[in-house]
Amino acid sequence: MRVALLTEGDRGGAEGRTSAWCDRLVRRLADHDFAVYAVGAAAGECPEGTRRLPLDGPPPVGRAPRRAARRRFLDAYEELTDALARARGSDGHQEDRFSSGLYGLARCAERDGGLPAALRSEAAARALEAACRAPGADPLAASGGPAGLLAARDALERALRPLSAPWYGPDALGAADLCHATSVGPAALPGLLAAHRLGTPLLVTEYAVRLRAHYLASRELPPPEGALTSAFHRLLAAGTYRAAALITPGDAHIRRWQERCGAPRERLRTVHPGMDAGRLAQVGEAAEAVRGSGDGGAREGLGTRPAPTLLWTGRVEPGKDLVALLHAFTSIRAHVPRARLRIAHGGPADPDHLARCRALAAQLFPDEAADTSTPGENPVVFTDLSAPGAPALADVHAAADLVVLSSAVEGFPVTLVEAMFCGRATVSTDTGAVREVVGGTGLVVPPRNPRALAEACAALLRDPERRSRLGAAARARAVELFSAEQNATAFRAIYRDLAAGRVPATAAAPVPFATTAEAVLPAAGTTGRAPRPPAWARHRVPATVGGDLA
Repeated sequence: MRVALLTEGDRGGAEGRTSAWCDRLVRRLADHDFAVYAVGAAAGECPEGTRRLPLDGPPPVGRAPRRAARRRFLDAYEELTDALARARGSDGHQEDRFSSGLYGLARCAERDGGLPAALRSEAAARALEAACRAPGADPLAASGGPAGLLAARDALERALRPLSAPWYGPDALGAADLCHATSVGPAALPGLLAAHRLGTPLLVTEYAVRLRAHYLASRELPPPEGALTSAFHRLLAAGTYRAAALITPGDAHIRRWQERCGAPRERLRTVHPGMDAGRLAQVGEAAEAVRGSGDGGAREGLGTRPAPTLLWTGRVEPGKDLVALLHAFTSIRAHVPRARLRIAHGGPADPDHLARCRALAAQLFPDEAADTSTPGENPVVFTDLSAPGAPALADVHAAADLVVLSSAVEGFPVTLVEAMFCGRATVSTDTGAVREVVGGTGLVVPPRNPRALAEACAALLRDPERRSRLGAAARARAVELFSAEQNATAFRAIYRDLAAGRVPATAAAPVPFATTAEAVLPAAGTTGRAPRPPAWARHRVPATVGGDLA
């Protein structure tokens, strides 16, 4: 099968890089013929053989269209810009007008050429100004002066460059059996046109909420450019969802965004991101071997070290709420005096915030020493995993007894999946897709609640057998749902069905450990009730059931 893989280069994704997931998919489905297209990718971001289309810098060289072609261009451009200017609070009518204008501009690019020059012409600026000043237009779109309108015009030209890409012939997208887009931004435009012109099935996979990122970026722009750019990405997302044969969100959090933006529910199917576990899986296998020895987790390697270790991993930034974790650790130390906290980060996303967290740790936890002749050590250790000579991530997990996620804001929690592959029990805050990932194999507490976080962590640090039980369940769930193998297998089946003209049905198979691994069930023939749950359980949100959540 010939698959056109449409990406945004090295931006976003479940493991920080869309290209990493795409590379794994291409390798694991080597019996398919992939052609990779990168929209907006810079030189050096993509592997050899990728067809790139930069969106930054000057537009491609070309002549402005002649009189008859100019009229066709302006008709389409006026329809598109009028839809953008009136998009705020609009219904499906503006989405239809946006799509009509978009396809009209695509026909101009194919028939007349010179679309980039036309999009940056004075006539385009006047048409955009007229749309923004018309009655009923968004006040923010009409609030800018000439400089703001020119900036908005140029931003639209960059976003519409894929319409002029030389990719629509029989030796490119015209030869594809399927287009697979990794976002609903400009990277989806070639697939949208292929579906409209050629009837090529379009599959859309999102492992990050790119529309939310576009919204946040638009807020930093001046009003006319920000308002029009935000409207463009919203209407483009809605049009892409409507045209897609199938949409595969990576988790329920992304799925809810897609549904709010008009994605038809019957064409949604969750496909969790896949991870090459590598050495992390080896750590989990070693832990499983120790559990299988029958000692209930009492041997070294399952958390019976004299100083039990709590591990946090990720990028240091305010949304990860390390401040709440540090305050929670003061209570944890009151219940488990010898406990230690290791903060393992892969290079700070926010160096200033890292410095503040280090200062807070030094303030809350002075250095300690066993006697008067031994130098003191701080129970909170910061480890930069990107530094020369730093331990590997697998080794950090192997030395940990419990893994914690303290985020106030989270998408797909890759760090939790890593801990689950290692067979480690977890305590997490209820953000993003955490409940969906953990299921019943870990403890989940409300975000921004250091007391609940401390109670759950202390309860598990004091109970090695319970940690062992949850860790084994977590590893089984990760292998079943979040491996690279299951991801590739799911897309292999989806490709086959879409090429055959079938919309794949939502999988209804039971999810392993969808109910808690500690559920107390009445014995056969009895009607007894389960005992009252412990304190930590009263903080936890019930486990999710099934892989697809509405």
